[in-house]
Amino acid sequence: MTDGRVLTVNVGVPRVNPDKGLTMTGIDKRPVDHPVRVRPPGPKRTGLHSGLVGDPIGDTKHHGGDNQAVYAYAREDYDWWEKELDRTLPGGLFGENLTTAGVDVNGALIGEIWRVGDVVELQTTFGRIPCMTFQARMAERRWIKRFARENRTGAYLRILTAGEVRGGDPIEVVHRPQHGLTIAEAFRIYMFEPESLARLLDAEELPEDLREDVAERVARSG
Repeated sequence: MTDGRVLTVNVGVPRVNPDKGLTMTGIDKRPVDHPVRVRPPGPKRTGLHSGLVGDPIGDTKHHGGDNQAVYAYAREDYDWWEKELDRTLPGGLFGENLTTAGVDVNGALIGEIWRVGDVVELQTTFGRIPCMTFQARMAERRWIKRFARENRTGAYLRILTAGEVRGGDPIEVVHRPQHGLTIAEAFRIYMFEPESLARLLDAEELPEDLREDVAERVARSG
């Protein structure tokens, strides 16, 4: 069953990034009117960084790599933020690669698999933890804390099957794991509910570095 669609595919335009002391950021994503190839980029620091060919990433310590190969954000959540902030928010402003419609991105399960178009398969990994670059781009007071508190994070995805994506492609959810842990629930627990951290370990599809971090925190608290 087709669950939704890609409104736009967004690729970054390199900009200077004084907010992290880096020479470049790729957060300035712009919609493109042509197909974009996606493929697993490899390790975060040493691989190809973004899952989208031609999409730059400046902070390769914290962004990109196989478990953050693609970032998706829902138009429905943009619409909610527009009312909250009383300003227009075009797709790509939050730095996402895919602006979606008709998909419950935050309600997606960790490890859920999406088929985009006819070939590409993506698997959700975790929500977006906001950073100073995002804060500077939005120019909203206490944006990092506000974005995290509202828990409309969007979802990072790994690439299971490479191919091309374009605006208008259908998105079909083809697999949902049995654990029932959503992007929103996992983010809330990780950020605000340390007493429930063990719940995250139910999701085998959680990125390995995140699993290790959670397991260490659970062990220390026990």
